[in-house]
Amino acid sequence: MNPPLVRIALTAALIGLLSACSSPPKPPNVDESQKRPANVQMAVELQVCKNDLQNSRILANESSRLAETTAATLAHMAARQQLLAAVKEKAMANRVHTVHFAFNSTRVSIPTPEAATLVDESKAAPLVVLRGRTDGISDSSAESRIAQARANAVRDYLVAAGVDPTRIRATHQPSGDHVADNHSPLGRHLNRRVEIEVYRALPMSKQASATPQL
Repeated sequence: MNPPLVRIALTAALIGLLSACSSPPKPPNVDESQKRPANVQMAVELQVCKNDLQNSRILANESSRLAETTAATLAHMAARQQLLAAVKEKAMANRVHTVHFAFNSTRVSIPTPEAATLVDESKAAPLVVLRGRTDGISDSSAESRIAQARANAVRDYLVAAGVDPTRIRATHQPSGDHVADNHSPLGRHLNRRVEIEVYRALPMSKQASATPQL
């Protein structure tokens, strides 16, 4: 081949390549209406709103948990207070002892273990109330006398054992106030009695009267 012709062909090819490089392809068309920059004001506010909503949910869940915990704690405390009140009430409850009598008798007979407990409690009590009772069915003078005599007999028994007489109050009732069937011998025996109520604390009326007036 003729060298000059070869040079001419190479030159033409090189010029074609250079022409192609000087005109790069156009980029694809972009729909500008669909563009949403991340930093526009609306996007920022939306993100802030989402964060606030998430924080509010977290706070609501935490508040709910705290409320449930607080409710459970209060319920536990209330139960403990009720238990303590019941224990205190039981500890402060008055003790009642009963002395029974034979028919038409005022003789005091108390078993030794019970007598020791009765005397110890009565010595420590601020008030001891005695209530004399009979198995009578009418308020006769005879029934009244024996009911009173039984209460006085128990009073003398306690005083002799060392109980302060100023702390003892004695009452009596001629008839009624039965604790058992008065138509049976056993029932009548249970009705012939003196109830001894040993107070753990003075009644409110007694406390008020015992308070010195300034």
